[in-house]
Amino acid sequence: MVARAGADLGPKGTRLLPDDVCLVAEDSAERDRDAKPRKYAAAGIVHLWRVEEEDALPVVHTYALDPATRTYAPTGIFHDRLKLTVPFPVDIDLSTLEPRR
Repeated sequence: MVARAGADLGPKGTRLLPDDVCLVAEDSAERDRDAKPRKYAAAGIVHLWRVEEEDALPVVHTYALDPATRTYAPTGIFHDRLKLTVPFPVDIDLSTLEPRR
């Protein structure tokens, strides 16, 4: 999860308001493909990434919230390199990342 600088974390430092969340990234577990995206979309979180594993390397599926339908639309699938300017500039060589153990 990526939040805006200065976001209110609540009294215990464990809470974020949806308006303060810039991006949520999840793995490919079943709940991360269905229930969580619906909840994030309903909350108005604009960007969602789902990270899957293919041939022991990460593959990143990116989505943006369609404000008219309040559902996520795919914006890309990144296999070797994740390079984006939205919601912030990022450039990651996915082929150099170590697989999960």
